[in-house]
Amino acid sequence: MESVVEKFLRYVKIDTRSDREADTSPSTAGQWVLARLLADELRGMGLGDVNVSDHAVVTAVLPANRVPASPVIGFIAHMDTSGEVSGKDVCPMIHDKYDGGDIVLNSEKNIVLSPCDFPELRHYVGETLITTDGNTLLGADDKAGVAEIMTAVEYLVEHPQIPHGEVRIAFTPDEEIGRGVDHFDVEQFGANFAYTLDGGSIGELEYENFNAAEATITFHGRSVHPGSAKGKMVNALHIAMEFNAMLPAAERPEHTEHYEGFFHLTTLTGDVEQASCRIIVRDHDYQRYKQRIALLQGAAAFLNQRYGANLVDLEIKEQYLNMREKILPVMHIVETACKAMEMVGVKPVVMPVRGGTDGARLSYMGLPTPNLFTGGHNYHSRYEFIPVLSMQKAVEVVLKIIELYCGWQPSA
Repeated sequence: MESVVEKFLRYVKIDTRSDREADTSPSTAGQWVLARLLADELRGMGLGDVNVSDHAVVTAVLPANRVPASPVIGFIAHMDTSGEVSGKDVCPMIHDKYDGGDIVLNSEKNIVLSPCDFPELRHYVGETLITTDGNTLLGADDKAGVAEIMTAVEYLVEHPQIPHGEVRIAFTPDEEIGRGVDHFDVEQFGANFAYTLDGGSIGELEYENFNAAEATITFHGRSVHPGSAKGKMVNALHIAMEFNAMLPAAERPEHTEHYEGFFHLTTLTGDVEQASCRIIVRDHDYQRYKQRIALLQGAAAFLNQRYGANLVDLEIKEQYLNMREKILPVMHIVETACKAMEMVGVKPVVMPVRGGTDGARLSYMGLPTPNLFTGGHNYHSRYEFIPVLSMQKAVEVVLKIIELYCGWQPSA
């Protein structure tokens, strides 16, 4: 049987960066490559109903091998990686028995993974770490999750004496650009509930996430020669900067943590004639989230009144909501995951997601789906790393959850 590390090292070699600007689904060809590979491997394991949809959603079924009723459990991970750092020609490096010091990723470019910058490294002294070579991201988000699910399923197939209920598997594309479950058929998937493996460090368990929206603001100016511009020129760039300055500076990502929400300016482009920006809005509390949207609307209305009607166009697109409301009625799925972690020697760290996962949208589509750790750190970065032991423990947690639900019946 291939180890979780061996699977992971194979999967990260495939460039599956998603592309926000593409209008196809999936957004990149590399995701098709990984989807078909995973489907072939699932068939080779003997799983049933293996399917790759028209949009590269991979699904498969591990049938129950015992009579007593058990809930149908789903395990889900996404195949794409972030486009923020290159995911092409990934060259993982394995560091045995990490000594607690600096790890030189790339001496030529002086790229160093240091505990001075990333103090969480000190938690893994003596462990084996997998890092990048400094030129790309690693892809643990979320190929570690993919490898962990595949390893757990293969273990059950190769150990048929272990009783288990029916398990459903899914791998999705384009999660990093917010389209991961656009074409996910919850009814056909057929699980009572599911878990995404898309979290960070060992022990993380998340069933709360941000309410999220993206605002696109377009500023219309009037270009006039600066020598004769008095009373005539309207500089779209200045209006854009003024708009951003109307938002609270202390409520930016670099100044917030835990349950604190934020406004995040992600792009700003343009010239005197026209400028545009994108701002993402995040808050765990729904009322505060709506207040943040109202603040954007108020800022646009104020500037339109100040400079002239229709100079500022505001478009707001809601992205996902806090899955907490959909998880609370079935909290046993969180409690069971916590128990599973404790039984395999992992301390649960229940915390809110400062972002979103496929599970957030799936929960509102009728499939309650909290999020489990994969073990990775510094996602979307050339400083990404993952401890091997954390990956192995993630596999054990998946297996233990399946075991705990075998023959389980909900209380009346």
